[in-house]
Amino acid sequence: MPEVSGSTSAVRELFTRREAPVRDLAGQSGEVALACHDMAARFHRGGKLVVFGNGGTSTDAQHVAVEFVHPVIVGKRALPAISLTADIATLTGVANRDGLAEVFAHQIRVLAEPADIALGISTDGECENVLRGLAVAHGLGMLTIALTGGDGGRIARAAGVDHVLLARSADPQVVKEVHVTTYHVLWELVHVFFEQPGVLDPGVVA
Repeated sequence: MPEVSGSTSAVRELFTRREAPVRDLAGQSGEVALACHDMAARFHRGGKLVVFGNGGTSTDAQHVAVEFVHPVIVGKRALPAISLTADIATLTGVANRDGLAEVFAHQIRVLAEPADIALGISTDGECENVLRGLAVAHGLGMLTIALTGGDGGRIARAAGVDHVLLARSADPQVVKEVHVTTYHVLWELVHVFFEQPGVLDPGVVA
């Protein structure tokens, strides 16, 4: 059955291609923990999460926001989050007048506060509007976090990004898959910090 044998090899290769990026993400556990602690501290002080990205990552931004606002795990604390990709009227209005590069930066200037968290998602780290959004967020004093892929691109090298979490793969599909795992880990570990008395402030429990 040569066809089945060939298919089995192809399937094995598909899974093998995903192993190294996931293991690499595990190797970033220290940075992930720091990012989550900083996020939990911002939430504790009344901040909200502001998420943004282009194309497929625009739906990831909405996925992240709903995970925090309406946790799928019953009993977990709801935390304030918004996606800047959900309002198509605002997106197209800003893009029409100011250009696509400003669609996130403009919304951050109007909607965000210094206590907030900016989470920008870019598959290759080269999205100009995500870079601009993170830069404006940093200027406001927000905590800035980037999920990127490949070598991180310009976003990973930007001075105004506090935490860069990298899906180290040249395959955009693999990058997106690792990003889903990453933001699920972010959600879970933020809640872990809330549930540990004294980690944020004495007596803070979800």
